Amino acid sequence: MRAAKASGLDAFGYNRSMDGVEAARFDGFDASNSLDGVLDRAAQADALIVLAVPMPALPIMLDHIRSTAPDCALTDVTSVKGAVLQAVRKHGLADRFVGGHPMAGTAHSGWAAGDAKLFVGAPWVLSVDDGVDPAVWATVMHLALACGSFVVPARSDEHDAAAAAISHLPHLLAETLAATAGHVPLAFALAAGSFRDGTRVAATAPDLVRAMCEANSEQLLGSLDQAIDLLTRARASLAGSGSVAELVETGHAARMRYDSFSRPQILTTTIGAPDWRDELAAAGRAGGVIRSALPVLGSPG
Repeated sequence: MRAAKASGLDAFGYNRSMDGVEAARFDGFDASNSLDGVLDRAAQADALIVLAVPMPALPIMLDHIRSTAPDCALTDVTSVKGAVLQAVRKHGLADRFVGGHPMAGTAHSGWAAGDAKLFVGAPWVLSVDDGVDPAVWATVMHLALACGSFVVPARSDEHDAAAAAISHLPHLLAETLAATAGHVPLAFALAAGSFRDGTRVAATAPDLVRAMCEANSEQLLGSLDQAIDLLTRARASLAGSGSVAELVETGHAARMRYDSFSRPQILTTTIGAPDWRDELAAAGRAGGVIRSALPVLGSPG
């Protein structure tokens, strides 16, 4: 809501917490704790509905949307895409749905933790699964761009594999680092930048971490296996030869590749044209991003 309103869009929303609603209203935002009231208003306005809830709350929200605003365009900001898509399909809402995941956030939650500039310069994944409606996709693309993000098109399964490696695994590693240090009496007294940066996301509410990791368990298990294998080999090498060179050099090289990673702009795809979803998925897979709105087939201009 903060980012949408700052970009000039008309935004209104629901929160189950009356404290959150009152705080939003105090800051001048149009918020309510009446879910059906907000959804009825969305239906009348033909609004884009953005689901910003953890996975366990999703079925309840989709029940209400199916009953009150089934024809509205629908997206989400959940950190897993396959499980969300399954739930949306189960509720018969897939025709109007485009999965989304802005790769932005902090370890804090609640209305006070919000920031209108949170999404500026951040990747915002938009799903290009088979059957995605081009008009709805374009609507969500415009929202992401208006909030200051650049759009990364991806299929849901490919997103979940990547998110396991760069988001969900880091959460578990951060918890592991924090828990390990917690057993060393002097550790917290000495902790500085490395510990702070490596454990930052361990400050996230545990329920949120569980929800994202458990909803992507299949992909996360593979990433965990790879991490455990790397650490096991490093331990064996350290015990046998006193060296951790292989892990350190491999990790350093990967980090250097990340620092120089190119994100070419996607310019030539027309949304709604033949094979547009496959084109965008391939471009996103190669690192391509959308920084300015792509044309939509049949739309003026």
